[in-house]
Amino acid sequence: MKKLKIFLHYLPIVLLTLFVFACKNERDREENVDNLRMSFYTQEIADKTPQANNLDNKGMPPNFTATAKMVLDAVVHIRSTQVVSDADGQITPRQLPDIFKDFFGDRFQLPENMPQQPVVGSGSGVIIDEKGYIVTNNHVINNAKELEVTLHDNETYKATVIGADPATDLALLQIKGANLKALSFVDSDNVEIGEWVLAIGNPYSLYSTVTAGIISAKARNININPEKFAVESFIQTDAAINPGNSGGALVNLSGEIVGINTAIASQTGSYSGYGFAIPSNIVTKVVADLLEYGHVQRGMLGINIITMNGNLAKEKKVDFRKGVWVENVNEDSAAEKAGIKAGDIITQIDGINVTTSPRLQEIIAQHRPGDKLSLVVNRKGTEKKVVVTLENVKGTTELSKKESVEMLNFMGADFETITKETAAKLNIDGGVKIVELYPGVLRQKTQIKVGFIITHVNGKKVNSIKDLVEELEGKEGGVMLEGVYEDLPGKYYYAFGID
Repeated sequence: MKKLKIFLHYLPIVLLTLFVFACKNERDREENVDNLRMSFYTQEIADKTPQANNLDNKGMPPNFTATAKMVLDAVVHIRSTQVVSDADGQITPRQLPDIFKDFFGDRFQLPENMPQQPVVGSGSGVIIDEKGYIVTNNHVINNAKELEVTLHDNETYKATVIGADPATDLALLQIKGANLKALSFVDSDNVEIGEWVLAIGNPYSLYSTVTAGIISAKARNININPEKFAVESFIQTDAAINPGNSGGALVNLSGEIVGINTAIASQTGSYSGYGFAIPSNIVTKVVADLLEYGHVQRGMLGINIITMNGNLAKEKKVDFRKGVWVENVNEDSAAEKAGIKAGDIITQIDGINVTTSPRLQEIIAQHRPGDKLSLVVNRKGTEKKVVVTLENVKGTTELSKKESVEMLNFMGADFETITKETAAKLNIDGGVKIVELYPGVLRQKTQIKVGFIITHVNGKKVNSIKDLVEELEGKEGGVMLEGVYEDLPGKYYYAFGID
């Protein structure tokens, strides 16, 4: 009986001790499993990603601090100021003094002191050259009269627009600064799905914000660009991108530009897991064109295309194969001249496999008129090789000449010489049409609008962009532009000064 009492006395202690040992063993087992999982994760990263050396010695995910330090100084905040007039910029004939009526006609621009309301927008940009060249989105600077760039150290500059391309939603600016930090581009064709990336920008004007994620997909088309010749082949990422990130950098862990952040897919207007960036290969081509020619030299095939899939194969009654279906071929286009036909399936371009329409667009967007491309097409089960010489929108291989970029940048506009047919329709000898407006003297000092056709500068006829530049270069004092709009009656006049 005495032994039983002693046993019962020590039983709780024994049970507690056994419980503690059991818990410890279970904890050790879980730690071993976790370590095994982490070891497997580390080995997977080491085997499959080029950023394996960013893992620390405990097998933890990459540390992004070194990359952030490399890139922050090169990503800028862009403040765009638009000015909305309280009227449409026209004076009625009754308000115009008789002496001006006789000379200028019944329409004339409003005086510069007309009440105006400033509207301020915000975005991001990336310095890509020590000379101060900055890449951003066209929609960040579109309709702006003034652009202000703020660096990571809060130094501020006025920016000049070198050029823009609405079709790719890209723009090139320049600031005059010293000791600027610039980023370089990486070949976006070599970027892999699952690769770590950082998005750097200024969401909601929160300067120098860094977010991390991976490349979620490539060659995405989200139909966000309304331009006629829009190119959409986005890199998709789950790095957080919000309003204000537009124009910022998407970089790999080496601090190289993978793409330019452009859009999000969201029902709320804020980040919901889907961000999109323009691939660096498209960006570098657009930048090179803007610097060399002042605008983009766009090569075209002249076909309508659809991504090939099982349902389309059934509809067209053909065997399914990966590629891009040619729905139709434009008459006298580059594709027709090369022998491409409706019903062909394009599978390769210059040795690169093509499986989606956006990917095909992306490859073509990296070339100019006159470039020759080797295509592989499948026609009714038989592969054929064809060589296509890309053409411009006018159906030729000519590259448009670069006029005086400095003067055109000062004007803040893109121009094109009107055709003889347009001139005859408007009953004028010729002229130069404004096709885009950027921050510059025209937007700052006049109420001029896109579509205005300049026919005279200070009373002298203008029939080409070359004529326009010659009349403006070296000019000081007042300048009077005379011209017409295609869809409005009468002549219009706009005046500004050159210091």
